[in-house]
Amino acid sequence: MNMSVKCSLPRPPPPPAQGPPPPHLPPASADRKKLYQTLAGSRSPVEGDNTEACALLSQREDSFRKDLQWILVNTYVPSLIQDGPQCGLVALWMAAHLRQPQLSVDMEAVVQTALSRGYTAQGEMFSANNMALLAEEVCGCKAKLLSGGLSGNNAATVITHLWGRQPVLVPYDEDFNHEPCQRSGHRAHWAVASGVLLGLDQGSVSEEHRRPVPSLPWLYLPGDTSFPCPISSTGLREVYVLAKQGKSLRYQLWSLDSLAQSNKQLRTMGPQRANDGVQYVVPQGGVEAGLAGQAVLLHTRTQEQ
Repeated sequence: MNMSVKCSLPRPPPPPAQGPPPPHLPPASADRKKLYQTLAGSRSPVEGDNTEACALLSQREDSFRKDLQWILVNTYVPSLIQDGPQCGLVALWMAAHLRQPQLSVDMEAVVQTALSRGYTAQGEMFSANNMALLAEEVCGCKAKLLSGGLSGNNAATVITHLWGRQPVLVPYDEDFNHEPCQRSGHRAHWAVASGVLLGLDQGSVSEEHRRPVPSLPWLYLPGDTSFPCPISSTGLREVYVLAKQGKSLRYQLWSLDSLAQSNKQLRTMGPQRANDGVQYVVPQGGVEAGLAGQAVLLHTRTQEQ
């Protein structure tokens, strides 16, 4: 599928009237939410660009073809458990920490900016275009809206962007284990991808451009940050992304194909949310127009003038 990157982001219509506050959770639901947050909060994140990624790979070692040459690039982002339907705003907060020079971003400031611009009413973000606009404002960096899905030429764009240690904000349907699933958008969620794992034919990356990981002899890291992404290699066989989202402190490892499949089928809001009597900001054309086949590339080393 051909790539379509919109560099000039259309401004949304004037903000709607402030919606009602989030509904009060009944005791059972509130207790369940508190339990989930406590469980997530008790699991400390593992800092370091590749520390947790290597631990994940060691746990799933049998899943990776040993006839391939595996090379990993990741840039650590901090974790934050979301409070309510704030998955997109939390993902943006995480991504903002990759801004160079470093920028101190307050989560409350992200929320208030989104509210004041009319991008959200309860913390939800059903528009990737609005997410790109919000990212430019709160991060002071350039954001590009990627449309047309995450496959084909767009897959190459995403892989190259992550290889360059730049984050990608991606909407998808979240399964109960946080992995991408296909529920027609009923479990629409946001994540920030900060790394990529490539499975290439043996010999695709020469010895001088890679360094081994002692604990995983089949895994390599780039020899230096200037080594170009081997996306043009005809030997690229498998691609995984490393991502974080607001319901866990830990990194997730997903195949790019499963993420692309989930991303492209976001069509409608879940019936429970659509009928809960709460106001949400949904773009013209609905969830499908706002999220399906779209992602936001953040250029965190380029300041937005």
